[in-house]
Amino acid sequence: MVCHVSHPRTVVYTDGACRGNPGPGGWGWVVPDGPWANGADPDTTNQRMELMAALDALRTIEGPVEVVSDSTYVVNCFRDDWWRGWLKRDWKNSKKEPIANRDLWEPLIELYRSRAYEITFTWVKGHAGNEFNDIADRLAVEASHTQQGRYGVGPPSDLGPPDEIGGVSPVDTTAPRPGADGVYGQTWRPTGRALVVTGHQPPEIGGFADDPHNLPPGHVAVRARLTEILEAKKTIEPDLVVLTGLRLGVETLAAEAAVAAGVPYVAILPFPDPDSVWPEPARRRFAELTAHADAVVRLERKAPESALRAGQAIDRRNGWLRKVADEALIVWDGAEKRIGKVVADFEKSHPDDVWVVSP
Repeated sequence: MVCHVSHPRTVVYTDGACRGNPGPGGWGWVVPDGPWANGADPDTTNQRMELMAALDALRTIEGPVEVVSDSTYVVNCFRDDWWRGWLKRDWKNSKKEPIANRDLWEPLIELYRSRAYEITFTWVKGHAGNEFNDIADRLAVEASHTQQGRYGVGPPSDLGPPDEIGGVSPVDTTAPRPGADGVYGQTWRPTGRALVVTGHQPPEIGGFADDPHNLPPGHVAVRARLTEILEAKKTIEPDLVVLTGLRLGVETLAAEAAVAAGVPYVAILPFPDPDSVWPEPARRRFAELTAHADAVVRLERKAPESALRAGQAIDRRNGWLRKVADEALIVWDGAEKRIGKVVADFEKSHPDDVWVVSP
């Protein structure tokens, strides 16, 4: 007679951090009332650190494990079976492009497959008051600063502060002055298939005083359409990431649609505190969406001194986005000239990868 012993499932919280993305990074994991560890990499990305945290935890912990992470990049791979398509296409995405971070994905997926039914992944919202997600975050941030790892059992002591926002410290480097070629650039680059979503602002889409939790029907319809498109694109591009400036109107709806579709998004801010002149309900929603973002990238250190300079900073942002994005989704009524210019500029730089949606 064979007696099968059922082992209890271990819950482990994992997180990654990066100062610059790419830049000095750290990862951390913690089992409530159990072991914990962290480690570092001097030149890495936030997504690589998220992967490394899960990989090290699973290499360390035996038996059934539930990995709890605030990274949709990690969790969705296993929840939505991205990895099956990657293996079927010999580590290529649907565009026949190599899968980013394969050197970490491959051993993580091998572990997952070799321990069938023992490993599950659960998403948790970051920076939302979960005690052990917060500890994992602080362990990762600590390692990103010290560039050293450590290990222990029981509640870790002497932990420093968490990430500043959104699970990754904001990239806050000033865009270089334009040279002879007029090019502006940043060190940050997206690691997945980057889709810019932009389009109309108030008054064409909503207003500055709209309650973000009680939107007009037309506003809701645009968000629903964006969600539908992102859900469809995610099935084709498992590594899809949305780039949005979080300006009122379409860009805010883009972030909300990304959340609904389970697609990670990055907030690309042309300068600090672009919401400073908005009504309080809109500012609260902006704070919520930046906190939920996979990363927050600020392209210039100082806020502009006038509306004219703000417009120029946004133009620079759009130029930078054309250089780092793979495609663009623009909500345009076909008449508004300012958005029409954005469409024309993206069609020039991405002739086969611009999607225009009517509001």
